[in-house]
Amino acid sequence: MHRPERRQKSGDRLVASPGSAVPARGVKSRATRQKSPEDKVAIVREEAASPTLFLGDGIDDAPAMQAATVGVAFGAQSDITSEAADAVIPETSLGQVDELIHIARRMRHIALQSAIGGIALSILGMFAAAFGYLPPIGGAIAQEIIDLAAVLNAVRVALPTHSLTDF
Repeated sequence: MHRPERRQKSGDRLVASPGSAVPARGVKSRATRQKSPEDKVAIVREEAASPTLFLGDGIDDAPAMQAATVGVAFGAQSDITSEAADAVIPETSLGQVDELIHIARRMRHIALQSAIGGIALSILGMFAAAFGYLPPIGGAIAQEIIDLAAVLNAVRVALPTHSLTDF
């Protein structure tokens, strides 16, 4: 399976935060220190060729969160940061960020299953109806069953699952 290249760029402080010296598996890391909001936006735009996730913890990170594919506010520092972000993680824990990424991947996987499965079954029903194997009332009932199956499959997102973190 092809995985996009991941890079970690960090920092507007001279002292690195605990654990930031060790990047996640498969992540290229480059520390950048004391960057202005404009510099952070420029860094995000440099990475525009691939999807970017910007994790910010302050008002100065809001413009970069808006420029990134996905902006995540780390801790509830300010309303401006929370409004600029696509997601807010109240705890300042990298484990929570990891869990957010796993939840997003799981939701996307289940949504694609539901959509593609529903479309495929509907197409089969159309062919059956076109060749006279499915009367109109049977087609209507079959479509409702297909829709129900797609919705019930999507409900799996809310069901409890195993741990959604790598560490």
